[in-house]
Amino acid sequence: MQTRWRTVDIVVASIIAVAFAAVFYAWNNLWNALDGWALPWRALIYGVWLIPGVLGPLVIRKPGAGLYTEVVAASVSALFGSAWGLGVVLSGLVQGVGGEFGFALTGYRGWRLGNAVVAGALAGAGAALLDLNVYYGAFSVRDKWLYAAIVVVSGAVVAGAGSWSLQRSLSRTGVLDRFPSGRERVAV
Repeated sequence: MQTRWRTVDIVVASIIAVAFAAVFYAWNNLWNALDGWALPWRALIYGVWLIPGVLGPLVIRKPGAGLYTEVVAASVSALFGSAWGLGVVLSGLVQGVGGEFGFALTGYRGWRLGNAVVAGALAGAGAALLDLNVYYGAFSVRDKWLYAAIVVVSGAVVAGAGSWSLQRSLSRTGVLDRFPSGRERVAV
């Protein structure tokens, strides 16, 4: 496995990050609009914020891709005026590290659906732990466990399985042919 980043790796990871920072802007508004919901259930939509930390490694396939894409996405989101200010950069760091662990567990050699689901779940676990300590410390123990479980499941399904599906769809178009992930032909 090649670990040295090429210019195209940095450019594509940055494009993924900036594209998702724009998605985050809309997602932040949706999260805030759902304020009337019981907060643990609002966590069902959390996984979208975790996608760069899983999609980056699936596309780039190099150590650090999840951390890079998630932190850049969070930083750009902060520049767009995130309701959480610069705190989103810390969130991006924690989420990116969680996503990295899902692929580091296989020595960056496993790129299957299961690896993506584990990466999404771990990103969700990190995100939930941070949120519960920074934002939701007043939750009851039951609500803390419920929130964490929902964020982990959302991470696994939305960020994990969703990123895997998105990478496969992009691969079919030929746009990823400069990457190992694009050269693995997927049946239509």
